[in-house]
Amino acid sequence: MTTVTEDTELSGLRDALGLLKDREQVALRLLESSARHSFDPDKELDWDAPVEDGKWFWPPELVSLYDTPLWKRMSEEQRMDLARHEAASLASLGIWFEIILMQLLVRHIYDKSVTSAHVRYALTEIADECRHSMMFARMIQKGGAPTYPVTKLNHNLARILKTVSTTPGSFACTLLGEEILDWMQRLTFPDERVQTIVRGVTRIHVVEEARHVRYAREELRRQMVTAPRWERELTRISSGEAARVFSIAFVNPQVYTDVGLDRREALAQVKASGHRREVMQTGAKRLTDFLDDIGVMRGVGRRLWKSSGLLA
Repeated sequence: MTTVTEDTELSGLRDALGLLKDREQVALRLLESSARHSFDPDKELDWDAPVEDGKWFWPPELVSLYDTPLWKRMSEEQRMDLARHEAASLASLGIWFEIILMQLLVRHIYDKSVTSAHVRYALTEIADECRHSMMFARMIQKGGAPTYPVTKLNHNLARILKTVSTTPGSFACTLLGEEILDWMQRLTFPDERVQTIVRGVTRIHVVEEARHVRYAREELRRQMVTAPRWERELTRISSGEAARVFSIAFVNPQVYTDVGLDRREALAQVKASGHRREVMQTGAKRLTDFLDDIGVMRGVGRRLWKSSGLLA
């Protein structure tokens, strides 16, 4: 007797990128990769090694003020201090985002078969994200900068998001948080100007996040084909609004005050910076191209993405 599964029923469906892949086969491949390439940051990285003199905590070209008039007036010591604080700000943002993601994944699998490879991989990814959050927290402590929480408004908006988000919206927001940081980290871990501990953290994150991105992309493709029209439209709007919030929260303005800069002047120069705009749009391009291909970048949603500065 042939058992009719959800994947059997969806066989033959396609989107602009081609045939949808079998959900279980994707999960099995990701589980195999996880078995081969997963890391324990507590054992993998030398947390007791001293901070290295003369090395950056974040590549200077990725610091928000890089190549602005204010950057050119800053001393090298102040530039490096800003990079250290911005690394802490990004790590704080990453922890906040990953805690949201873990809750979204738990909601996604709540009604699914607990013996499926799809659910087993989601639980594997949640375990990855737990380790990543602890790893980022240790990196902040190692650098000696404070944590930088998002605003109370964004914190509570996220509380609503993780409670009411539909499945395609959850995976679109997942990709937003993962892919831009992933692009930056791929530039960071091979950069010998950067602290060894930071390079180690970003290397682990890049390797493991590649699986998370694949999982989210495949599931979002499936959802954009099978979800009702209202849910697809809601996904377009919610992802655009998430992009707007994410671009604002990307660097906490308190970092400028903490390194002795005028916050208003710094924010104005970041906003006017062609280099910063190019960095953010380049970091988002792989994602925005993908979202455009599968029908997320339409109507109001596309306008919101443009207003975020992440879409040219």
